[in-house]
Amino acid sequence: MIAAPELPSEFHYPQDSDTRFSSDTDFSEAPDVSINPTKGKGGKKGKKAAGEKGKGGKGVGGAGRMNGHYQENGMENLMLFEVVKMGKSAMQSVVDDWIEAYKTDRDMALLDLINFFIQCSGCKGVVSGEMFRNMQNSEIIRRMTEEFDEDSGDYPLTMAGPLWKKFKGSFCEFIAVLVRQCQYSIIYDEYLMDTVISLLTGLSDSQVRAFRHTSTLAAMKLMTALVNVALNLSINMDNTQRQYETERNKMVAKRANDRLELLLQKRKELQENQDEIENMMNAIFKGVFVHRYRDAIAEIRAITIEEIGMWMKLYSDAFLNDSYLKYVGWTMHDKQGEVRLKCLTALQGLYYNRELNTRLELFTSRFKDRIVSMTLDKEYDVAVQAIKLLTLVLHSTDEVLSPEDCESVYHLVYSAHRPVAIAAGEFLFKKLFSTREPEEEGAPKRRGRQSPNANLIKTTVFFFLESELHEHAAYLVDSLWESGADLLKDWECMTSLLLDDPVPGEEALTDRQETALIEIMLCTVRQAAECHPPVGRGTGKRVMTAKEKKTQLDDRTRMTELFAVTLPPLLAKYSIDTEKVTNLLQLPQFFDLDIYTTGRLEKHLEALLRQIREIVEKHTDTEVLEACSKTYHALCNEEFTIFNRVDIARSQLLDEMVDKFNRLLEDFLQEGEEPDDDDAYQVLSTLKRITAFHNAHDLSQWDLFSSNFKLLNTGIENGDMPEQIVVHALQCTHYVVLWYLAKVSEGSHRKEELMSLRKQMRMFCLMCQRYLTNVNTTVKEQAFTILCDVLLVFSHQMVSGGREQLEPLVYSPDDSLQTELLSFILHHVFIDQDDDNGSTDGQQDDEAAKIEALHKRRNLLAAYCKLIIYNVVEMNTGADIFKQYMRLFHEMLSELGTGFDRSSSAFCGIKELARRFSLTFGLDQVKTRDAIAMLHKDGIEFAFKEPSPQGEGNPPLHLAFLDILSEFSSKLMRQDKRTVHMYLERFMTFQMALQRDDCWLPLISYRNSLQAGGDDDTMSVVSGYSSRGSSVRSKKTKAATPTATVAAAKRKLPEGTEESSSSSADMSWQHQSMQTPVMMPSPHLTSTMMRGPGDMREEHPHPHTLPQTPQLHQTPIDYNTQVTWMLAQRQQEEVRQQQERAMNYAKLRTNLQQAIRRGTGLMEEDEEPIVEDVMMSSEGRMEDLNEGMDFDTMDIDLPPSKNRRERSELKPDYFDPGSIMDESVSNSLLLYSTINTL
Repeated sequence: MIAAPELPSEFHYPQDSDTRFSSDTDFSEAPDVSINPTKGKGGKKGKKAAGEKGKGGKGVGGAGRMNGHYQENGMENLMLFEVVKMGKSAMQSVVDDWIEAYKTDRDMALLDLINFFIQCSGCKGVVSGEMFRNMQNSEIIRRMTEEFDEDSGDYPLTMAGPLWKKFKGSFCEFIAVLVRQCQYSIIYDEYLMDTVISLLTGLSDSQVRAFRHTSTLAAMKLMTALVNVALNLSINMDNTQRQYETERNKMVAKRANDRLELLLQKRKELQENQDEIENMMNAIFKGVFVHRYRDAIAEIRAITIEEIGMWMKLYSDAFLNDSYLKYVGWTMHDKQGEVRLKCLTALQGLYYNRELNTRLELFTSRFKDRIVSMTLDKEYDVAVQAIKLLTLVLHSTDEVLSPEDCESVYHLVYSAHRPVAIAAGEFLFKKLFSTREPEEEGAPKRRGRQSPNANLIKTTVFFFLESELHEHAAYLVDSLWESGADLLKDWECMTSLLLDDPVPGEEALTDRQETALIEIMLCTVRQAAECHPPVGRGTGKRVMTAKEKKTQLDDRTRMTELFAVTLPPLLAKYSIDTEKVTNLLQLPQFFDLDIYTTGRLEKHLEALLRQIREIVEKHTDTEVLEACSKTYHALCNEEFTIFNRVDIARSQLLDEMVDKFNRLLEDFLQEGEEPDDDDAYQVLSTLKRITAFHNAHDLSQWDLFSSNFKLLNTGIENGDMPEQIVVHALQCTHYVVLWYLAKVSEGSHRKEELMSLRKQMRMFCLMCQRYLTNVNTTVKEQAFTILCDVLLVFSHQMVSGGREQLEPLVYSPDDSLQTELLSFILHHVFIDQDDDNGSTDGQQDDEAAKIEALHKRRNLLAAYCKLIIYNVVEMNTGADIFKQYMRLFHEMLSELGTGFDRSSSAFCGIKELARRFSLTFGLDQVKTRDAIAMLHKDGIEFAFKEPSPQGEGNPPLHLAFLDILSEFSSKLMRQDKRTVHMYLERFMTFQMALQRDDCWLPLISYRNSLQAGGDDDTMSVVSGYSSRGSSVRSKKTKAATPTATVAAAKRKLPEGTEESSSSSADMSWQHQSMQTPVMMPSPHLTSTMMRGPGDMREEHPHPHTLPQTPQLHQTPIDYNTQVTWMLAQRQQEEVRQQQERAMNYAKLRTNLQQAIRRGTGLMEEDEEPIVEDVMMSSEGRMEDLNEGMDFDTMDIDLPPSKNRRERSELKPDYFDPGSIMDESVSNSLLLYSTINTL
C-alpha cells in the first residue's frame, strides 16, 4: 500500500467550501503535509522551501519574461494555450521548448503551465508570480473563479467550431507528450508532478463545471501517461532482473561483479522510480477518479470511465482486477447513455484479448445480466455496443451465456434500427454459423446440396421459422448481410436444396421449410440487386462506392445466369402453391436481361414465359396474378432485345383473356336467364386476371370501359350482383379512366378525346355515388375509396404546372355528393370497434381482425381528409370530423374519472402524446421560449386550481397533470427552469414539500424535472460579496466543510473513544455545518452541489464532537449583517488554522513520511460516503447503481517483476458490499492506530 506523492508546501489542498474532499481523500486530513518521502537520490533536484522560490535564478517576473510571456530576441512568443489551441506546431517541439525553459527556471515554466490549465478552463484570470508564491491552492482557485464570464456557459472543451473541436485532441496530446518527454528525469524531481497533481486535484473538486471538467480530463490523461511510464519501468525491471539472473548464474570465474553491482544499482533505481510513479498514480486515482466518476456532469463521468478502461488495457497486470473493474460495473447503471457507452467500449477492449479472460470471470458472472439487459437500452448506440460486447464474450467462451441470454439477442435481428440489427446478426452468425464442416485438402470443392453451406442454410431456415416472424425475412437477411453475405449469396446451394432429391440418410425439407427457404432466397436476391436495406431501416439514399457498384454488377450477372436456368423448373415444381409461386415470380424483376441474349439463354426465356402463362391460367389469387403482371412488365423493357418476344407473348395472353371475358359477360348478362354460380365464377376469375394486368399494363385498345360499366349498371338495377364482381369491376373501370388520363396528359390530344374522357369520368363518379348506398359494406368501402381518389385526381389541382389544356376535365363534387361522403365517414369510421360487424365478418373477438378493421377505417378517413386538405370539398366539413374527436375525448375522460391510475394504459397514452407533442417544438429553445414558459405557467395553475374534495392534506384534484407537464421540462431554458420552479413553489405549502406518498409522485417528478440540469451546467461561482442583491453567488456564505476537521478530530481522540467517534461522524458533520444563524436565508448559489435531505436538517450535537461556535437563535437579519458575520467567522477560522499549521507542519510531515515508508496509505478511509460532493443524485445517493454500494478504493500497487515471484491470485470478491466494508473498515482502523502512534 502506498500513498500519494509529496506536494509543494506552497500548494495546499483546500480547506474551505470552494473545493471539498470527502473522507476518503488524504488531502483533507493533511492539507499542509508533504506526503512523499524524499528519496535523496543523486542527480535529482531537491525541493525548494517556500521562501526559496525564485532565488536561484530568474525570479518570477524577472528577466526573460514579461506578463507571463517569454521574450526572445525582442519578439514575444505565444503562450502555451495559444500554441495548443492553434494545433499547427508539432507538439513535440512545443514540449521540448517548455522543458528547456523548465531547466532554466522551473518556477517560471511551472507558472506558465499552471496558467495553461487555467486558460484551458476558459478562465480569463492569470496566476501571477506573487499569487504563486504566497497563496494556497484554494485561494488561487477562488481568485480564478471570480474571473469567469457569468454570461457565458461555454469553455474550450464545450465550444463549437472547427478550431475548438480539435482543441481537446491537442490538449490531451500535449499532456501525453509532456510526460513522455519528462519520464526519465524531470517527473522524479519531487516538484513538477507534485505541483501539477495538487493543482489538478483542487480544480477537479471545484463546483465550477469548467474547472472540474478540464482538470478531470487533464488528470485522467496524466494518469494514462503515467501508466505508460509505469509499464515501461516494469519492462525495464524485468529485463534488468533477467540480465542479473543470467550474470549471477555464470561460473565464478566468468562472473563480472562490477556488472552485477551495476545491475543491482539499476534495479534499485528503477524500483525507486516505480514507487514514485505509484505514488503519483495513487494520488490521482484517490484524489480525482474516486470523486469524479460519480460527478453530476455526464461528460466528466464518461472521461473517467474511458480512461480507467485504458489503464486496464494498457497495464492489465496492475489494473485489471476486481478492485478497478467494479467501477465500470457500477457505472453501467448510469442514467446517461454517454456514460454507459463508455463502460461498454472500455470492456470491449478487455474482452477482445483472450488472454485476459480468466481475470474477467468474476466480473462477467456478476455483471453479465446487466450487459444482457443493456441490449434493450433506450439509447441505440448503447444497445449496439452491448451486443458487440456479448459477441466478444461469446467469442471467448461459449459457456458464459445461457440459452436465455442468447435468445434475448436473437430477436434483435428484426429490430427497425439497422445498427442494432447488424450487431445482433453478427452475434447470431457467430453463435449458429461459426462452425463449418472441414474440407479435405486436395478434394474437389463440393457444390450445391453437398456444399458446406447446405447445413448452414438449413439452420437459417430453422431459425427463421422458430422466430415466428414470417413476414420479416427481409430484415433477417439484412441483419446477416454484413457478417454472412457469402452464405446468403450461395443461391446454387439454395436451388439445389429445392430441386435435387436428398441423398440417402439426409432428411428432406418439409413444405413449410421450402416456403421459408424460397422467401429467404428472394430477399437475398433483392438485397444483392438493390444494395439498400428494407423499408423502415434505411437512412436515406447512400452513394455507393466503386467497389460496391462492381460487387452489385457481379452479383446481378451471377444471379441471372443461375436463375434463368433454374427458375422455370422451380415454377413447374411449385406451380400450384400460391405462396411459393408468388415469391418465385418476383425474381426476374432483379435480372440483368442482357444476359438472356449475351449468354444465349433464349430457350430458357421461352420456358419462363410458358410457365408464367400456365400460372395465369391456373390461379385466380390476386397476389399471384399481380406478380405475373409485374414480371411481364419487367421483361417488356424496350431497351433490351428480348422485348419483341415477350411483348408478343403478353399480347396473345391478353387477347385471349379479353375475348373470353366479353363472351362470358354476354352470356352472364343475357336477359331472361338467371346466371348460375359457375357462370359467376368464370366471369369473376377472368375479371380478376384482367384487373391485375390492367394495373401495370395499358389495355386501352380493348375498350374495357363499356363492358365494365354495363356490368356495374346491371348490378345497380338488379341489386343481386355478386360482391366480388362489383368490387373488381369498379377497380378495373378505375384503371381504365386513369390510363386514359395518362394517355391524354402525355402528348398531343384531340378535343374529342378530352370530351370522351370527361364523359367517362363523370359517368363513373355517378356510378360510384350510387354504390355508396349499397347494402354490402365491402362494396360501399370500395366505391368510397375509388370515388375519393377520382375526385382528388380530377380536382382543380390537375391544371397546375402548365397543364391548362386539361381544364375541361376538372370536376368538383356538388353538395349532394359532399353530403353523402361526409355521411359515409360518420357512419362507417367513427363507430365502436365491436359494432363493425361487416368488416370483421363476425370475428370481433379476433384481435387480428380488429386491427385489420381499424386500419381499414383509418384508410377511409385518410382518403376523405385529403379532399379537405386540397379544397375538393368544403373546408367546414372538417369541423364535423373534429366534433367526433372531441366526443371520443370526453368519453375517455369520463371513463378515467377523478381517481384514475397513473399506470393505466389510458394515462400512459396521454403522457406519450405529450412527449410527442413536446418534440414538435424543435431544438431552437429561444424561438419557443415564451410558448413553453406559458405552457408551464398555465399547467401549474391548472394542477393546483381545484383542491382535493377529501379535504386539506390530500393532493389537489388535478395534481396528476404535473406528470404530463414534466414531458415539456426539457424544452425549458436553464434560467427558465429556475423561474418556473419558483413559480411552482408559490402554490406549494411546506407540508407538500415533505410529502413522499405515491399520490404526490407527480409533484415530486415535476420538481425533479425542473431541477435536473438547472444548476449543474453553470459556470461561475462568484466569491466575495457582490452588490447584486439576490443574484449574489458567493461561496463564502456557505459554512466551511468540516470533513478535514472531523478527520483531524479522529486522529486526536484516544483509542478508547475512537469507535464512538467513528459512529457519530455523520451527526457531528451535520452539527458543524449549521454554524450560520437559523433564520438566515441562503443566497442563490451557482453550484453543481445536490444536497441530500439529511443535509437540510439540524441534528443534536454529539458528546464527542469538537467544540463549536454557538448557534444564534434570533430573528431574521438583513443580508449585509449575514455576510459580515460569516466573514468574521471565516477569518477567525483561517487564523486558527494557520497557527496550527505553523506549529505542527514539520513534525507531522516527518511522521507521515515514516508512515508511508511502513506501507500505510493515506487514502484508506473509504468506508465513509462522500456526503458533500458533486453527485449525480439529488438525494445524495446513486439510485441507478447497485443498492447498498460502498465506495472502497484500493491503493495502486504495481505488480512485482515476473522473474522475482509469481503473480498473486485474484483478490476477494470486491463486488460484494460486505467484503468491501470489511476491508475498508480494517484499513481505516489501521490508519487510525498509525496516526495515534505518531
